[in-house]
Order: sequence, then structure tokens, then C-alpha cells
Amino acid sequence: MGNGGGPVGAEAEERPHGAAVVADGFGLKGPRGWAFRKVSFRAEPGSLVAIEGPSGSGRTCLLLALTGRMKAKEGHAEVGGLPLPRKMAAVRRISALGQVPGVNELDPAFTVAEHLRERALLQRRFDGSVRALLRRPGTRAAETRARIEEAVTAAGLDLDALPKGGRTSVRDLERLEALRLSIALALLGRPRLLAVDDTDLKLSDAARTEVWALLRSLTAAGTTVLAVCSEAPEGALRITTEAPEAPGTPEAPETPEAPGTPEVPEAPAKVSTEKAADAPEDTAPEDTAGAPRTDTDTGAGDPASTTEEGAADALAETGRS
Repeated sequence: MGNGGGPVGAEAEERPHGAAVVADGFGLKGPRGWAFRKVSFRAEPGSLVAIEGPSGSGRTCLLLALTGRMKAKEGHAEVGGLPLPRKMAAVRRISALGQVPGVNELDPAFTVAEHLRERALLQRRFDGSVRALLRRPGTRAAETRARIEEAVTAAGLDLDALPKGGRTSVRDLERLEALRLSIALALLGRPRLLAVDDTDLKLSDAARTEVWALLRSLTAAGTTVLAVCSEAPEGALRITTEAPEAPGTPEAPETPEAPGTPEVPEAPAKVSTEKAADAPEDTAPEDTAGAPRTDTDTGAGDPASTTEEGAADALAETGRS
């Protein structure tokens, strides 16, 4: 279903809103080496996909690559039928990011209301039709308010419960409230794929339960959700990334390779893709061997080659929007 139009009535309700996500041997390499390699899985529309692993194991890079913000170097993936990396711009149009450190962070000096109004105006300016832009100012303002209310409600952000309501500065928000705000901002574009980084970072057990309940409510409404986390919840399709072990001896400086010398294979780390406990059978990742868990290579033996510290370098090399 395209952005410019689509089925109406019962047919539109039956068609899933979310985007299917498929990866096959997907890998990304930046100036510091491989961020991740040979990632393969399949997620149906409306799935909750948890990218689980320790910090520095390429989780954020995988999240950005699957949303068209970083360019993969090997394998391929599809989001909503759009191939990556060939259709990165199209994937960006149907996906949205929650807060990702270093990519689209909240401005601490802005109030909650200012963030919401700015994002809604930008959304209308760049994604709205010409006909919508020609509507009367009062009509456009009412539509903007309605869209903001819809997104805030879906994100579970209670403005009245904030210290100063909508005039509360971002710097005064608790971690959970800031996460809800970032999700509300992403939902203003009504994406088919929502990506959330550091989902459970610095949250209590009770707050984590609230966040996963929120994300499940979004998938129940049809949106596919990718969520980076330290520990995947039950029922999610789990993609596990693992950082490589540090080498026992310092790596020798590189020397020019003589012509015809065979390339020395890199020492791989491990990435595993498996269904979390109690997940529905139809959400299991594809495995040609039929086993519930597969182990694949993700990077070089040098820890610096697979850390998320190289994300900024990779972004600069590949480009993002």
C-alpha cells in the first residue's frame, strides 16, 4: 500500500499496517571494521522484534541499517517489500526513530509542547499533500492538534501528570517520560515501522514492564516495532548480538599485502537469532536447518571493529537523514 493512497473500508482494515522485515546475511562495515555480519531473520507485519545484546555489539547499527539510516555492505534485507540498501530513502519514509543517542536526541531546552508542535509542523510540511497545505489555517491547526493528541495517547504520555504540563522542559522529564515523548514524536508520522534504541536503559523493573506493554500495544494496532534492549521480553522475536572476546595479545600493525596473497579471515564474534520464550510459532526466524537457534558471524576479532563507537564513522561514510 503506497503513501499516496490505498484501499478503503473493510479492505483497508484487513490489510496489516505494519511492515514485514526480512534480513538475509545482512552485514554492515565501517571504517573501524564490521559492526555486525550475517544477520538473518523474518518478522511479520505487527511483530515486536527485540535486538538484544551488550552495549558495543552492533545493536544500534543494526537498528539504523534496517530503517534505512545506514548502508549495509553485504547481504540484503527488505522492509515492507522495499529492498535494502537499494531503497533506503523509501524505507526512511515508512519508518520512524524514537530517540537514538547521537542521531535524533531530544533538545533539553525545549518543552514537551514545543517538541510536539515542531515535529507536527515538519511532518505536515514535508509529508503532507499539496491539497492539505492549501486548507484553511483553522482546519490545518485542528488537524495538527488531533494528530498530536493521537500520538500522545498512543505513547501513553499523560501531559497533565507532568510537573508543568506541556510546558515542562525535556531536562525535567524522568527517563520513562522522555522515552514516551520520543515515541510520540515518532508516531506523528504514522510509521509502518517504529525503531526504539536503548529501550530498557536506566529503567526500573516496573518501568521496563510499562515500556514493553506500550510497545506491545503498538504492535497490536498493526505497527512493526524494532527495539534495542539489554534483555528481550517474553513473546518477542529476539535477535541476539554478542561482542567478540578481546584478543589475548595486542594486534600487530598492518603491513602492505603482497599481490596475490590470500586474505586472512577475520576472527568472528557470534550473533544468534532465536524466538523468545512463549513466542508464537509463526514468528520464528527462518532457519534452513529447522533448528530453533542459529549462530552466525558478526565481526572481526578486534573489539574496536564491532563496537557501537564506530556508528558515527559509519554514518559519516554511508549517509543518513
